[in-house]
Amino acid sequence: MSSDVNEAFEPSGRRVIPVQTAYAPTHSCSPAVRMRVLSRTPLFAGLDAEALREIDARMVNFHTAAGDDIHRQGEPARYFHVLAAGRLKAVRSSADGQRVVVDLLGSGDAFGGIDTFGRTEYGETVTALTSTCMLRIDAEGFHRILRAFPSVALRLIDDLSAQLIETREAMTQRSTAVTQRVAATLLRLAEKFGEPAEGGILIQMPLTRADLAGLTGSTPESVSRAMSRMRRAGLVESGRRWTRIIDAAGLAAAASADD
Repeated sequence: MSSDVNEAFEPSGRRVIPVQTAYAPTHSCSPAVRMRVLSRTPLFAGLDAEALREIDARMVNFHTAAGDDIHRQGEPARYFHVLAAGRLKAVRSSADGQRVVVDLLGSGDAFGGIDTFGRTEYGETVTALTSTCMLRIDAEGFHRILRAFPSVALRLIDDLSAQLIETREAMTQRSTAVTQRVAATLLRLAEKFGEPAEGGILIQMPLTRADLAGLTGSTPESVSRAMSRMRRAGLVESGRRWTRIIDAAGLAAAASADD
């Protein structure tokens, strides 16, 4: 990825935000992009080029602008999606009306839900953080893929099993220290979205304390205290639309610490 990152300054000379000139481009769902993304989507990994072309032919590609909802929580779950390019966030509304970010999605991530997944409604609202291009297939088309490619059906079973394990692990992790959970989440986001930048790894996307609280099963106040501790330790720095990991090794140690 591009590392063309510059610092912006106020007249006083104080740095306010890293600026990346190539951020949030207008994405293209060209045939080459679609094939490359399908090849690295875990559900289709290992299929040969002919099989991927057949799957691609069954899917519809479309574009969205930043701020567009792909689908909303509670709507009938009719489509399975693969994000080809861009970034998305998944938000879940609780019974008391609170909106919690439960996931951030990047190129190659699959999301949505159809009857195959045992869902009749979408569990989250998925919104574009940048311009995107996506691939989409309805339930009938997805069932045809499962019948045509048994290995995809087996991976689907593995994926559902992994989701169950992750849910159980997330419930267990809620008893660990908030700093540990925030550090682990930042490392995961850096691996997924981070770009090399002067002074560390830059995650250039809006990421509020409330967002981190949703991703870590904590509260914004606890996340704020954890981030302050990590800033004082020289592990991270952050601004309104960015987070920079300064010391990845130190952050990994914080994520694995037995607090």
